[in-house]
Amino acid sequence: MRVISGSLKGRRFSPPKNFKARPTTDFAKENLFNVLNNHYTIENLKVLDLFGGTGSISLEFASRGAKEVTCVELNYNHFKYILKNTEELGMKPVIKVIKGDAFKFIERSAETYDMIFADPPYDLKNSETIPDLIIKNKLLKSDGLLIFEHSGTVDFKSHPNFIENRENGKVIFTFFKA
Repeated sequence: MRVISGSLKGRRFSPPKNFKARPTTDFAKENLFNVLNNHYTIENLKVLDLFGGTGSISLEFASRGAKEVTCVELNYNHFKYILKNTEELGMKPVIKVIKGDAFKFIERSAETYDMIFADPPYDLKNSETIPDLIIKNKLLKSDGLLIFEHSGTVDFKSHPNFIENRENGKVIFTFFKA
């Protein structure tokens, strides 16, 4: 895996072989950030990355100038890996890594974010409720954007906050407005 653009452009990192996360592919990540760059200014955004996995998305946002990135990851080994990379790449001032359950974080957080990226495991029970929980708990600022990564087994086109889908092979990014 690599950071695609920004201050860390080209930096590579490889999670350990026993890593259980399904990282967003570089191809899908590059396509996602091309879309975001055409419609949004990432610099100075306050971003939430739920189900951090490898931390790749958090690093990409930080590398591109996000002012603050909060990364939530439940798995202890993944949390430690994200923390280690954040420190080694000098992104600790920008990226705050939290070991915790994303559902509980959504319920309890009093913060609001300009952009939220959620990439739960595809087989995670109740993952399709995440967009509604984020909107109900008002985690997005009034002009905020939620990006939900999922497989093709879920369809959000009739959701009242749906904006669009972007498909990258088997990976689908669904965009929601606040």
